[in-house]
Amino acid sequence: MVLIRPHHFRPNPQTAADNTFQRETDHDVSRAAFEASTRVADVLRGEGVRVHLFEDAGESHPDSVFPNNWFSTHAGGRVAIYPMYAPNRRGERRADIVEMLKREYRVQEVIDYSGLELDGLFLEGTGAMVLDHVSRIAYAVRSHRCDPVLVERFCTVFGYEPVVFDAADADGVPVYHTNVMMCIGTDIALVGLDAIVGDARRAEIARRIRDTGRVLVDLSAEQVASFAGNAIELRDADGERILVLSETAHRSLSGEQLATLSASCRVLPIDVSPIELAGGSVRCMIAGIHLDPR
Repeated sequence: MVLIRPHHFRPNPQTAADNTFQRETDHDVSRAAFEASTRVADVLRGEGVRVHLFEDAGESHPDSVFPNNWFSTHAGGRVAIYPMYAPNRRGERRADIVEMLKREYRVQEVIDYSGLELDGLFLEGTGAMVLDHVSRIAYAVRSHRCDPVLVERFCTVFGYEPVVFDAADADGVPVYHTNVMMCIGTDIALVGLDAIVGDARRAEIARRIRDTGRVLVDLSAEQVASFAGNAIELRDADGERILVLSETAHRSLSGEQLATLSASCRVLPIDVSPIELAGGSVRCMIAGIHLDPR
């Protein structure tokens, strides 16, 4: 997995308009964010997860801590590069990270969609899409950052079935990224079902997830707002499954929900509260690697 450690982190003013999870602060939280990123790297390395930690010492990219939005990796040696909605996020794309992937893993092909920014088309990676790698389904909430045409194009190339839907918070504001309300694990799924617009569509998506054999953990609007959907399943050094989520998310879950999750994998909360001011949590910080090592 790839992590970016920011040296000058701050909530991004260019993303505040459509990211209701974002919070303004008058305090300089750059040091706390640096320490939170370090903590995630240290905890995951302690679990035997292979972590590639990169530094961002610049001041131009306040959201660089969220690399999963600009690239994703896929079995068979493929890497996708994505077009970003906010102009000051486009410079987060880094050739040194792509070169590291080529050097350390078997990369056959890099497919770069970033030029579509000039056409006003955006698809922010595994923020915009939550990928079921087993059943080959790409769940995607329609938004400024997730163009359905690009979802279809991605799915055609990478072999997924697109499931595009609308979702909104309790105030009717569209959800900006699918991965704040949905996490697909090996045999569990956390989903903010109430956010999905339309009773029939909501029931259909719940059925699709259950039909894949997963236990569906339904998240309330308050739990989604606490980043309970922004979790990611990883494997530790022994190949055991870990569900990584923030302490904010962990505190929001009920005892029954945690018991359901713990029956599938070990639940690992990490404090990333300074990062959450930018409207993303642990899952947003992690760019997974689905490539074969050299």
